[in-house]
Amino acid sequence: MLLSIVIPVYNEKNTILDILNKIKELPKSLDREIIIVDDGSKDGTREILEKLKNEKNYHIIFKTKNSGKGDSLIVGFKESKGDYVIIQDADLEYDPMDYLKLLEEIQKNPKTVVYGSRFLGTYKDMSSLHYVGNKLLTLVTNILYGVYLTDMETCYKLFPGDFIRNVKIKAKRFEFEPEITAKIIKAGYKITELPINYYGRSFSEGKKITWKDGFSAILSLIKYRFTN
Repeated sequence: MLLSIVIPVYNEKNTILDILNKIKELPKSLDREIIIVDDGSKDGTREILEKLKNEKNYHIIFKTKNSGKGDSLIVGFKESKGDYVIIQDADLEYDPMDYLKLLEEIQKNPKTVVYGSRFLGTYKDMSSLHYVGNKLLTLVTNILYGVYLTDMETCYKLFPGDFIRNVKIKAKRFEFEPEITAKIIKAGYKITELPINYYGRSFSEGKKITWKDGFSAILSLIKYRFTN
């Protein structure tokens, strides 16, 4: 079994090596490829990644200009070869050790996508704005799509490789999360949630998503409820 770990990166020089070291700490029995898509970083991240280009298991892609997290994920998914594919942010908000229980769950049913829910697990330092925004977007998802999720906006989404490589994704920015959730449900896949650990960071520490992205997410949820 091969796991593809897709990491979209934009201006993460302070954390990129730390998260890669955490991934290295996973059991050696877990066969993995690490696909890093740099979205036009200008803070020194690219120079760090240049030094890793020839290391085993790293596939590093440099985009010439910043075009958004969604676009970087699309690029990474196309390059993946894994039986399963997971998204990993380039900061330290999520713990890669949580991959193991997500993988155990997805192998039970080939028509399952597994989400790591922060609200079923342990979450720390999440701002009130992000807490309310996450809860609201998840509620809208549940109402529109007739599901019962606790954390639609989570980063940790584990997909069957063939599904994520073949689904058509249009989102270029943070509206990726509602779009892929809508398309998973409409494709007949069950979304299973498992508890994960989450350690939030502030805007001063590099967090990029804002309240404006929340409005885009709601519009995406409505749009994809009625269109493809």
